[in-house]
Amino acid sequence: MTEGMNNEIRVESWNQLQEELFADSWSERLGRFRSRNAFRGLSDAGYPLLTTLIRMGGDFVTVERHILRNFKKYAHRNVVERDSLWHWLSVAQHFGLPTRLLDWTYSPLVAMHFATANIEKFSTDGVIWAVNYVQAHQLLPTALGNRLAQEGANVFTVEMLDQAVTSLDVLDALAQDDSLLFFEPPSMEDRIVNQFAFFSIMSDPRRGVDAWLARHPEIWRKIIIPAELKWEVRDKLDQSNITERVLFPGLDGLSKWLTRHYSPKR
Repeated sequence: MTEGMNNEIRVESWNQLQEELFADSWSERLGRFRSRNAFRGLSDAGYPLLTTLIRMGGDFVTVERHILRNFKKYAHRNVVERDSLWHWLSVAQHFGLPTRLLDWTYSPLVAMHFATANIEKFSTDGVIWAVNYVQAHQLLPTALGNRLAQEGANVFTVEMLDQAVTSLDVLDALAQDDSLLFFEPPSMEDRIVNQFAFFSIMSDPRRGVDAWLARHPEIWRKIIIPAELKWEVRDKLDQSNITERVLFPGLDGLSKWLTRHYSPKR
């Protein structure tokens, strides 16, 4: 990836990390601090922005339809609020099925958690990607851009997409425009709500998001958290109650938090 325009920032302190994450959040029009960034935290700065579908390998483009069809066939019908492509994709991603979706959050603190949750990676630099979804949506095909404008929205909902993109075939037809869009899933579980989560999707399932971003350097930044800073960030997040216990409600999240919290520093 060719990085320009100071896209990659390596922070040196907790305070600088906060400044960089909230650097462009002031809205002159609103007179309020309202970030327009989607954040994604990764424990290894070298990890690409690839979907679980791409990481399957093989003929994953063809396999995608078979996986989703069989997921719909065998899943309980009451797992989705509505029988639509976007509800099924959201549920499938949530439960770990390989999809062309990628997880993001509106919260920079949640992104910091995911960049520092894996203590096995504390000798490796972490990263938080910040992508301006408003600017990304300005590059959408006119019909989709107009759909957002009609609603006065910055991010799609599944209901909006149900009307605009009704099938994978329609989505694939947008691939010629090489589109990246962000949408909010239904609030089907506390985990999605607590993580302030939403998804991105590429119209072309073969394209990684980072490859698309390389062509649009004006809309993103890559904030590197050095390995030597990770313990401080992790401890301060724990003190702020940004932990697995909150972000993954239930006994599994509680167990993950306690295991990490009482693990020795390495």
